[in-house]
Amino acid sequence: MPPAALSVHLAIGQAYAWSVFKPPLESALGLSGTQSALPFQLGIVMLGLSAAFGGTLVERNGPRWAMFVSMTCFSSGFLLAALGVATRQYWLVVLGYGVVGGIGLGIGYISPVSTLIKWFPDRPGMATGIAIMGFGGGALIASPWSAQMLGAFGTDTGGIALTFLVHGVAYAAFMTMGVLLVRVPPDGWHPRGWTPPAAGRRLLVTDADVSARNAIRTPQFFCLWVVLCCNVTAGIGILEKAAPMITDFFAGTPAAVATGAAAGFVALLSLANMTGRFVWSSTSDLIGRKNVYRVYLGAGALLYLVIALAGASSKPVFIVCALGILSFYGGGFATVPAYLKDLFGTYQVGAIHGRLLTAWSTAGVLGPLIVNAVADAGKAAGRSGPALYTTSLYVMIGLLAVGFLANELIRPVADKYHEHPSRGTVTEEKGQTV
Repeated sequence: MPPAALSVHLAIGQAYAWSVFKPPLESALGLSGTQSALPFQLGIVMLGLSAAFGGTLVERNGPRWAMFVSMTCFSSGFLLAALGVATRQYWLVVLGYGVVGGIGLGIGYISPVSTLIKWFPDRPGMATGIAIMGFGGGALIASPWSAQMLGAFGTDTGGIALTFLVHGVAYAAFMTMGVLLVRVPPDGWHPRGWTPPAAGRRLLVTDADVSARNAIRTPQFFCLWVVLCCNVTAGIGILEKAAPMITDFFAGTPAAVATGAAAGFVALLSLANMTGRFVWSSTSDLIGRKNVYRVYLGAGALLYLVIALAGASSKPVFIVCALGILSFYGGGFATVPAYLKDLFGTYQVGAIHGRLLTAWSTAGVLGPLIVNAVADAGKAAGRSGPALYTTSLYVMIGLLAVGFLANELIRPVADKYHEHPSRGTVTEEKGQTV
C-alpha cells in the first residue's frame, strides 16, 4: 500500500516545482511574474475545493476510482498546458494546469490517506506520513528533471510544450501503478498480534464513528481547521519567499548569499518539508496528536521569534530555524489525517479530510500575501534587508499563537455526533472490530 500511495503523491508533488517553469514561460509568452504564478495558485485553490467537494465521492467509490480520476485529471492538465504553450494561448495553460490539474491534485491528495489508515490502525500517523511525505518530496524529483528537459528541448514555446507533454505521459504511467496496486482491507481486519486499545485509554481517541456531514457541525472540526490554517500559513510564508528572503537578510554583509546558494537553501527547505512529514507524524503515534501540534505551533513561534531577533546576525541560526519551521509545516500536513481519525473514526475520514483541506487553500493565499505585501510596503518606504520581513515574522508568531490556542480547545467529540449503531458503531469482541 505505501508504494501505491507514493506513486500518486510523488507525482502530484510536482506542484511544488512549478517555479522551474516560471522564467521560461515569462520569456516565451511575455508574461509578468504574477501571471506566471497563476496556474500554481489556482491549482492550490482547486486542490482544496476538489478535496472538499470530492471527498465523499472518494469514500463512496473507493481509492482505485479516486486514483484513476486523479491520474486522468493531473496528466490531462499537462497535456492541455502543452497545447496552450504550443498555440500561445496562455488561458489553456491556466485551465489545464490550474483547474483540471488542480482537481487531480485534490482527489489524488486524499485518495490513499483513509485507505492507509485502515491498513495501519496501529500506526496511523506513520501511515499518513509515508504517503504525504511523497507530496513534499515530489519537487526534489520534478525540479531537476524539468530543468534537464528544458535544457534539452529548449525554453521557447516548442521546448516548453514538449516538456509539458512528456510530463503528462510520464506521470500517467507512473500513477497507473498506484491504480493497479491499491486495495482496501477486509472489514474487521487488524495487523496480526495487535489488539485495539480499550476505549478511553487515550482521551481524544474515539472508538465510534462520525459522518462527514456531522463532523463539520462539531467545534472540533473548526478548531482543527484553524490549527491547520495557521500552521500552513506560517510555513508557506517562508517557503514561497525563501530565496529572496535569505538573500535580503544577509545582503551587504560578509555572509552575503549568492543566487546558487539561495537555490541550495530552497532545496534544503524542501528536504526538511519532506522529512518532517514522516518523522513528526510517526512521532505523533508515540506522544499523541495534540502534543505534537503543541510542538509545531509553540516551537514554531519560538523559531520565528529567534529569526526576528537574531536571524540577521548568524546565517547558521537563520537556516536552522527555517528548517525547523518547514519540518513543522510538513509534519502538520501529515499528522492531520491521523488527528481526524482519532477524533471522528475511520468511517468517512477521507471526506472529512477533504473538507479540512479548504484551510490549505486559504493559507496558500494568505501566507504569500502577508509576506509579499509587507515586503513590498517596506521597499516603498525605503527599507531593506531584514527590515523587509520583521513585521511578517511577528504576524506569523501571532498566527501560531492563535493556532496553539485552537489546539488547546479541542476536546473529545460529543456522543450526539456519533453514528447510530445500525450504521456501524465500533465494538470490541476478541480483539476484532465488528
